Amino acid sequence: MWLIKDEEETDENFGKRPEERNIEELIENCLILVDKHSGPTSHQISLWIKEIFKARKVAHIGTLDPKVTGLLPVLLNDGVKCAILFQKLYKEYVGVMHMHKDFDLDLLKKIIEQKFVGKITQIPPKKSAVARKPRIREVVFFKILEVEGRDVLFHTKVEAGTYIRKLVDDIGKAYGVGAHMTELRRIKVGDFDEKNSHPLLKIKDAYEFWKNGDEKLLKEILIPIEYAIDHVKKVFVKDSAIPSLCNGAPLFPVGISRIQEDIKEGEMIAVMSLKNELIAIGIARMNSKKMYESKKGVAVRIDRVIMKKGIYPQ
Repeated sequence: MWLIKDEEETDENFGKRPEERNIEELIENCLILVDKHSGPTSHQISLWIKEIFKARKVAHIGTLDPKVTGLLPVLLNDGVKCAILFQKLYKEYVGVMHMHKDFDLDLLKKIIEQKFVGKITQIPPKKSAVARKPRIREVVFFKILEVEGRDVLFHTKVEAGTYIRKLVDDIGKAYGVGAHMTELRRIKVGDFDEKNSHPLLKIKDAYEFWKNGDEKLLKEILIPIEYAIDHVKKVFVKDSAIPSLCNGAPLFPVGISRIQEDIKEGEMIAVMSLKNELIAIGIARMNSKKMYESKKGVAVRIDRVIMKKGIYPQ
């Protein structure tokens, strides 16, 4: 739902996708859903993407261990500025947990439901890049899909920063027989699904096809950043406010046209043009209601500018 602050500024293009962009423009500000194969690190995958597109910079969302496969979103060029918007997305995995001794399935399910669903305390593994201190993470669900001998096929959804290998190890210890993870695949990151991901070779081929005059496949792979942030709350601003925002000036209530409901003070939000172009990312200094009612004060403090200067006239 939207709070409409200025009816006169309502643009007939409001709510539509940004205008069709050429490949060069897409490469400058986009996201790619890579289907990572087993072997390379997430960093290596990002570097290969950087090399394929001759990009200035890249960043991946949510590191996968070398042997883990599946969905690895990668941001290109100016899209890297938006990495902060994806850091807290929940993730889903399917994997295989190997129990070290024979076990009772009903008892295993009971232990998982009682101790490993909901808020859990987890200590990162020794090889992790973060401090090994207890921290709270949420496991939304941990479902057993199939059992073959001592191998347990599972599907889980967890908060960002949850270590699945450690989760499996902790489950084995809680049962009393021990367990370790033998396979793992990430199938979702937020609303991004593995069904829309692409193997590295396909991405490279699509780039070569484009260079040879066929852009169809590459346009299916490159996701404009505006398409990728449906999970982020937004404010839409008048055209007259855009030039100052592109220079990093704060957004004042007078420059706002539409406000998404339920924005909270202190929340990271997207500042959009009425043509649905991402202008900047900012920190809300007012909630939605106050933005709608106020005429003075800072509504949004700009954290980073995404739109290039000069697109809108000064």
